[in-house]
Amino acid sequence: MKPLNSIIIKLTACLAIGIMAARFLPLSLSQSFSSAIFLFLGFIFLFHYSKRQFRKHIWFGLSSFLLMCCIGALIYNLHDQKNFKYHYTSIIDDNNTSSYELTIQIKERLKPTLYHNKYVVKVLNIDEQVARGKLLLNIEKDSLEHTYNVDDILFTSVDIQPIYKSLNPYQFNYKAYLEKQYIYHQLYSNSKSIITLKSQKQTLFGYAESLRKTINYELKTYDFKPEQLNIINALILGQRQDMDQDIYADYINAGAVHILAVSGLHVGIILMLLSYILKPFERFKNGKLIKMSLIILLLWMFAIIAGLSASVTRAVTMFSIVAFAINLKRPTNIYNTLTISILILLLCKPMFLFDVGFQMSYLAVFAIVSLQPILYKFWKPKWKITDYLWQIFTVTIAAQIGVIPISLYYFHQFPGLFFISNLAIIPCLGLILCLGILVIVLALSHSLPEFLAHLFGYLIHLMNAVVNWVAEQDTFIMTSVSFDIEHVLVSYFTIIAIVFLYQKQSFKRLSFFLISLILIQGVYMHSEYKNANSKFVIFHKNRYSLIAKKVDSELDVFDNLDSIAYTKDKTIMSFCVGNFINTIKRRPLQSVYQFQNETLLVVDSLSIYNVKHFKPDFVLLRNSPRIHLERLIDSIHPKLIIADGSNYKSYIKRWESTCKKRKLPFHQTGKKGAFIIK
Repeated sequence: MKPLNSIIIKLTACLAIGIMAARFLPLSLSQSFSSAIFLFLGFIFLFHYSKRQFRKHIWFGLSSFLLMCCIGALIYNLHDQKNFKYHYTSIIDDNNTSSYELTIQIKERLKPTLYHNKYVVKVLNIDEQVARGKLLLNIEKDSLEHTYNVDDILFTSVDIQPIYKSLNPYQFNYKAYLEKQYIYHQLYSNSKSIITLKSQKQTLFGYAESLRKTINYELKTYDFKPEQLNIINALILGQRQDMDQDIYADYINAGAVHILAVSGLHVGIILMLLSYILKPFERFKNGKLIKMSLIILLLWMFAIIAGLSASVTRAVTMFSIVAFAINLKRPTNIYNTLTISILILLLCKPMFLFDVGFQMSYLAVFAIVSLQPILYKFWKPKWKITDYLWQIFTVTIAAQIGVIPISLYYFHQFPGLFFISNLAIIPCLGLILCLGILVIVLALSHSLPEFLAHLFGYLIHLMNAVVNWVAEQDTFIMTSVSFDIEHVLVSYFTIIAIVFLYQKQSFKRLSFFLISLILIQGVYMHSEYKNANSKFVIFHKNRYSLIAKKVDSELDVFDNLDSIAYTKDKTIMSFCVGNFINTIKRRPLQSVYQFQNETLLVVDSLSIYNVKHFKPDFVLLRNSPRIHLERLIDSIHPKLIIADGSNYKSYIKRWESTCKKRKLPFHQTGKKGAFIIK
């Protein structure tokens, strides 16, 4: 059976199209609902008409696919929390800067930043009005290091602030990321301004966090090092908030970061473990049904303990369907099984479609089931150990082929030695997971032997050492790779064409492959044409000035950053990746810049602006110059005043007021983002 001929795959594709349409087109809830009702009635009519005719009708199939598209749009709008009754956005006013009295409930603890602890909170009341929705809570760190637990109910009086988009081009858009989780605003507070109220009831998430805290408390009594506890939390409990940034970076650079996210690999190992442990149930009447039910129940209990993150939710959903399919003992198509799990997940969580982990997870799995058998046939090892390692190697290669295009698109880097870290870790991962679960169970029962704790700690230390060694081989890590959505699409088109041609040589498939090669050349030619332009950019950078001049694929960077800050700064690298820059030249800041008949005058802390031989179009104020702005405007008559991130906020506020009074445009990079001349 050809996988793409399955009706479930076509319907799921239509559902995804409908979700994307609702995401990017202005489709309201009422429009998607009325369209779905109209198409449903048409579907019923065509169904009965086709039934009477005793033959398939093209209009019936078309109506089915259109109905599924409308259902996708409807599901998207039904899950959009802004459409919920009592959503807080219908109560607050974004233009109102006064404080609101808020009663909120902690739903999730996020990774803290340098200055704030961060939480996702559920709104309960605003100014004594019933309200619903989610907010991002930022609590200023203090010497007490007070943290809140999931389900804690808090009362505070603060401003509800919008979440601002990224200030510089091609940087990570945190606002868009949070919007995919239905978080549109944020709160800034401190522990002194927050009153903790007693929670009347505890949710499953609250019980799960309490269990995780108990596990960590018990493990700390066995002298596990902090980095080992962090790995245990990530590997088994699905919590990466306290992960050391350097260790996490090592796993990324080694191509082994998927090991730290509880996903299909972990759940698959746990499924096999549970199948082995519960095998005795098969001896009883209806034992296989009981075994399957217990496996699914235990998998979902594990998912709840791991925090029901996107990765663990999709993995448990997928393997629950696999467990159900195995119990039926019917010939199943693995593509259909995977697609059913996608369908269920999108019906429950339509925003998963735009989740990077969701996309990479399913692309990796589809690549494994389709490419691994092909790769495995290239060599038939004689020994079992080499055969086992060869299977792992081919699985790793197949998974990487599936995710390389989308990984380059999102992260713009590729770890060349990924197969070494995977070959070293994955064969032992089952042992580490099983041993980790055993260690946790024994620790909770206060019967964990010291030698077992030391053995488990040593295994984690060894795994970290292997990953660190691979990550240190910088030569094999490709970074700052320019790759846009056109490259992604043509890459997957080419991969499919190669697989089809390998499976069966025919003129049609050869033509398909040759067309893919032409498309690759066309995409790269289009990228060069698209980026053959000039730009002048004043970036936003706190306490510094950062200016860039782009001409085709070359970039001149003007800044006052020290060498360490410049090396660590990602602003320029992100801009270079987004614009396919090949050459970067670093230069000192200048007083005057000329770009496409436009002149920019830079006024710094020396406050010198006595220009006689030219008239500047723009004035950049940097490093907090003590100037009389009205006098500068009267003498130079610029079209626009720009203030970058190197200035004091009090100065910027005064300059903005002056420009407003003089009806002169004022651009503050800290609010409006980078200033760009094209």
